[in-house]
Amino acid sequence: MKILMVLTSHDRLGDTGKKTGFWLEEFAAPYYVFKDAGADITLASPKGGQPPLDPKSDEPDAQTDATRRFKGDADSQRALASTVPLSGIRAEDYDAVFYPGGHGPLWDLAEDADSIRTIETMFKAGKQVALVCHAPGALRNVKGADGKPLVNGRKVTGFTNTEEEAVQLTKVVPFLVEDAMKSNGGNFSRGPDWQSYVVSDDNLITGQNPASSEEAARMLLARLNS
Repeated sequence: MKILMVLTSHDRLGDTGKKTGFWLEEFAAPYYVFKDAGADITLASPKGGQPPLDPKSDEPDAQTDATRRFKGDADSQRALASTVPLSGIRAEDYDAVFYPGGHGPLWDLAEDADSIRTIETMFKAGKQVALVCHAPGALRNVKGADGKPLVNGRKVTGFTNTEEEAVQLTKVVPFLVEDAMKSNGGNFSRGPDWQSYVVSDDNLITGQNPASSEEAARMLLARLNS
């Protein structure tokens, strides 16, 4: 099975002067779920090369078994440092796509034509499309076969307004994931803040927050194996 993982290339947290990027746990946990299952994994990003790591996801209190494993895994670190430019990806070559979050995707992947094309092509082909935390924001401009927003009428979740308020970035981000999902007609639901919560609708899987990343990956894998 061939799985594409798409990461952000955006590293600036609005006008704060601080850095952002992808969230380490949301990459590492799914990556090892797929790798341990024997999947052929391709890592991609809009600019290619090393995607920026959100420094907050590298702090001691954000570490998990998966992030610690990644830090001791030189081969996987090299793979991450050499992501393929998203423009060179053929969606037809993959069985599924997984988008880790972090705040970065709100700036680049939400507007990136190659990302939009990849999701639209894979979803239309009935392939599994999974996104966690802020990455569901990458669905903002994605359309379904009917020309309506892909999330319209579908069960979805993502980083909630209350979680964004808790990290005090409501006025920094370009848009709120929950609001974008609802304004596009998504049937948005949520679990408790910071607890794993994953929903699926057809071949679309969305997870609420960092804690949801492994569950979302396992759901995607189960779909592929069935």
